[in-house]
Amino acid sequence: MDPEHDLLRFLTCGSTDDGKSTLIGRLLADSKQIYEDVLASLEADSVTQGSADDRVDLALLLDGLRAEREQGITIDVAYRNFSTARRTFIIADTPGHEQYTRNMATGASTCQLAVILIDARHGMLPQTKRHSFIISLLGIRHVVVAANKMDLVGWSAERFAEICEDYRSFAKTLDFGEPYFLPLSALLGDNVVVAGDNLGWFDGPPLLEHLETVDVDADVDLEHFRMPVQIVTRPNPEFRGYAGTVASGVLRPGDQVVALPSGLGSAVERIVTFDGDLDVAGPGRAVTVTLADEIDISRGDLFVKPGDEPQRAHELDAMVVWMDDAEMEPGSSYLLQSANTVSNCTIRSLRHRVDINTEAHEPALGLGLNDIGRCVVASDRELAFDPYRSNHATGSFVLVDRLSNATVGAGMIVGAASAWDHAPDAALVRQRSEISDAERAIRFGQQPCTILLTGLTAAGKSTLATALERELFDRGKVSIRLDGENVRMGISRDLGFSAQERSENLRRVSEVARLVNGQGLIAIAALVAPNGEVRQRARDLVGVDHYVEVFVDTPIEVCRERDPHGLYAMADSGEILRFPGVSARYDRPADADLRVDTSTESVDECVAAIVRVLTERGFLRGPSTP
Repeated sequence: MDPEHDLLRFLTCGSTDDGKSTLIGRLLADSKQIYEDVLASLEADSVTQGSADDRVDLALLLDGLRAEREQGITIDVAYRNFSTARRTFIIADTPGHEQYTRNMATGASTCQLAVILIDARHGMLPQTKRHSFIISLLGIRHVVVAANKMDLVGWSAERFAEICEDYRSFAKTLDFGEPYFLPLSALLGDNVVVAGDNLGWFDGPPLLEHLETVDVDADVDLEHFRMPVQIVTRPNPEFRGYAGTVASGVLRPGDQVVALPSGLGSAVERIVTFDGDLDVAGPGRAVTVTLADEIDISRGDLFVKPGDEPQRAHELDAMVVWMDDAEMEPGSSYLLQSANTVSNCTIRSLRHRVDINTEAHEPALGLGLNDIGRCVVASDRELAFDPYRSNHATGSFVLVDRLSNATVGAGMIVGAASAWDHAPDAALVRQRSEISDAERAIRFGQQPCTILLTGLTAAGKSTLATALERELFDRGKVSIRLDGENVRMGISRDLGFSAQERSENLRRVSEVARLVNGQGLIAIAALVAPNGEVRQRARDLVGVDHYVEVFVDTPIEVCRERDPHGLYAMADSGEILRFPGVSARYDRPADADLRVDTSTESVDECVAAIVRVLTERGFLRGPSTP
């Protein structure tokens, strides 16, 4: 392998007998990558195995296990590498049989491109769909759909068009770009390395040319630096280095880095390799980093850049591919091994299982061999991670059986799980009140609802909430005010201000508001609540019919001028991290029930507008009379 060449890792996958091993054998043979003695051995083995038409069975080049040759199928993942004048390749030939799907997932986990073979006679089969779904799940964005064995369907352009249409229809919801569709014959070699004479109606490049020219560099993350520490090296008392592989981003001497979970920082002094020091190290480069300061760093720590830290949580929302014969059930415990740590974990819940044929989400009690499901995984250690879509290295993990030490599952992290996803214990029963909603409406002269005032810090939310509470009281209505600062001095005093903690704060307020509404009262909540998806979950929790969202849309320049605590200045200087509107996102509500601007409207005008909405929706009157 030539280190100067661009490297492409790709796999072949698809159903059993679609010709994956034959395709790779043909690719190597026609590109002159097989030595003469190996070819002679293949010719002899082909005679032993009874190859049809006295041809050399090129699949034997990959199917090295005795059981594979006897059964004519691929069982293990076979790797081959070769180079052309344009590029260096590492090929993973993965098994097509459903029983060995776990091996396919393992082979695909490090690949940048997938070649999905479809037997032109049979079209798409269940395993074709399963492998396509796993490819999408693993974040492989470049896909070649190869209609193989075109010689057995008379080189039919119509049959090729049918296969393309069927696959497009199936894959329209999968998370990769438009596939490159390619008709070929791995047995005869048409459209593998050269176009051949039988597919004149197809004007695209053959497989090898496409592999040589496909652009995968855009998928490399050069912005967000991540490097798990694999080992601390001390060859002598004068040298202390931290060895690992750069997972993403770029590192240079002089850069400031932070080690997680400690949060201690220092400057990079040297980037050391066997071949000498580097001026820059990028993704995939194995290096040893020395720092300007002596700080406590050990195996499993994660280097990042200041202000660009990954998410941190004890509970993960993840897609899991199950790889064990024993069924996975919620409550089961395993070892969780990620790029930077090993911890004890429990499957907290199974949200759904995916039907790979329809991509439907099905309720399930567990996951069987080769099943794919979305789970909540709870770890006894806080984990630093990125979503798998953003970073494969820091967004993935494997589950290991404690007793056998076998890998039983592979996980792709969607994000941090939260109490939003927790189901109450099945033994709990909601206690019903003997007072009806109508009786409460008669007593209070109102209908229950929750009013969420959301906006930037210093937008005027608390001022409006207090004034609204006064107005409702003067009208004889009964309400409870849940102010953001008051809540954080009570039920949320254990929370900080990360995205996950802000989400949990809104969940707690929403749960209280729902209980308050259940007693016939009006709840007024004043929170920043910067995340639109989390606000939607609050709306769903409270109930759409009882929820009113007011967007306090005060310009950020006015908020800065009003800021009584200097929070914006501290956010600008980096003293406060992840501050909505400055160093973190604030999702402007697109479907708020009301928008007010306290920079142009008085408090009384804003309150009057809110009261009008409450009146129009019938919240400020008693029960309807027949």
